[in-house]
Amino acid sequence: MHPLLAHRRGLAACLLAAALAGTALAALLGKQGPVDFAWALAWALPLSTVLSFVALSLYHVCRSQPFGAGRWPRALAARVSAVLLLGGGALALASGWNAVGLALGRPAGLVATTPAIWSVLLLANLILLTLSVLAHDLLLAVEAAQASATREAEARLLARDMELQLLRQQIDPHFLFNSLNSISALTSFDPAGARQMSIDLAQFFRQTLALGSRERIRLEEELELIGHYLAIERQRLGDKLRSAFDTPPETLAALLPPLTLQPLVENALKHGLRALDEGGLVQIQALVRDGWLHLAVRNPVPAEPTRETGLGQGLRHLRERLAAQYRDRARVSWGATPEGFAVEISISFETETP
Repeated sequence: MHPLLAHRRGLAACLLAAALAGTALAALLGKQGPVDFAWALAWALPLSTVLSFVALSLYHVCRSQPFGAGRWPRALAARVSAVLLLGGGALALASGWNAVGLALGRPAGLVATTPAIWSVLLLANLILLTLSVLAHDLLLAVEAAQASATREAEARLLARDMELQLLRQQIDPHFLFNSLNSISALTSFDPAGARQMSIDLAQFFRQTLALGSRERIRLEEELELIGHYLAIERQRLGDKLRSAFDTPPETLAALLPPLTLQPLVENALKHGLRALDEGGLVQIQALVRDGWLHLAVRNPVPAEPTRETGLGQGLRHLRERLAAQYRDRARVSWGATPEGFAVEISISFETETP
């Protein structure tokens, strides 16, 4: 539906404009010769009403054929064709409606017309329809700008909400208490390990808070944060936890929202490795290809999944967060693999401007 017709005021404004245009056309016919104003009005008002709604139909033409890179010839052709077709159709309708006067006993129809009147009417129709095209293109541009601003605001709010939730999860009392208990236990037989774990814990929290306040960070920074997290968990899980990063140098400068991969690694441990007596390998892979940054986090899972909840919700939240920021330039998928479970992310490859 046309935005103008979505509410009563818009419909009333359209009908009022049609009435004014019809009255003006009837007055114009009166100046062209001896024409009964009442008959001229009977002819002009229905025509102007129909033509006003015909002009509004150009909104759908403009919307279906937007101007864009490589598309303007087709879009322009669609607009010109629509204007000419509708203009000619309006003239034919005017002629047919005027012929109704013959059935009412008027030899010249509702109004007596001349070639000059038909020429003026055609020109007026074409000008009106052209102005309608321009107005609708302007309306669509304003709508696109407003939609873009709304999406950007939603993306910022969603990203901030996601980051705050993730920060709360990272400062989970259980994680902190378990880490502190591990440090306390290490102090009695491995002071160096306790010191290193304290450093990793401090670095992890410091970087989590620092990176979470930024809109985009380099993949290298995200991996450094993950390294501190894995170092802390490795003190608790020992040889059960193994990790491998397959991240070529060209991927490290890629920009991505902060805390994109770290929660996935945390889920890999929470829902996978911790439930396995033999532990397993957490893999992080990155690849740049054809303007896309492809990321993957892979991990083994137990034969019978744990009953802990939150994994599916977190993954859906991640998909929504990336979609809000990248629109159609972001893809997130997950599922079982022969080795266990994998989450794959593809986003537009971007780097910081030098």
